[in-house]
Amino acid sequence: MTRTIWIRIVLAAAIALAALLFIRLHNASGASTDSAGYRLAAAWCRDCHSIEAATAGASRGPPDFTAIANRHATTALSLRVFLQTSHPSMPNIILRPDESDSLVNYILSLKRD
Repeated sequence: MTRTIWIRIVLAAAIALAALLFIRLHNASGASTDSAGYRLAAAWCRDCHSIEAATAGASRGPPDFTAIANRHATTALSLRVFLQTSHPSMPNIILRPDESDSLVNYILSLKRD
């Protein structure tokens, strides 16, 4: 192979590796979190729950969103069902489907690998 082909192969591999690293760091930092979901959590949930990864474990009250996201049984479906079910210890919030999806996506974005 010629030198030009090797340079292109190495350059393509470096770009692919950099893209994968960027995506991984982007997800790990929480920067990819759903902003609409965060706003809903701040408006409806912040009074009782810790809603950010940085404040996880700060309260002894209701579970923080990071703990909820990292439960083995937590899935998008389980969160949607939970949000549609009335609970005596929580206010009865009524979310539109798009709001529910945003809140679920935000909570799941806090899941640690």
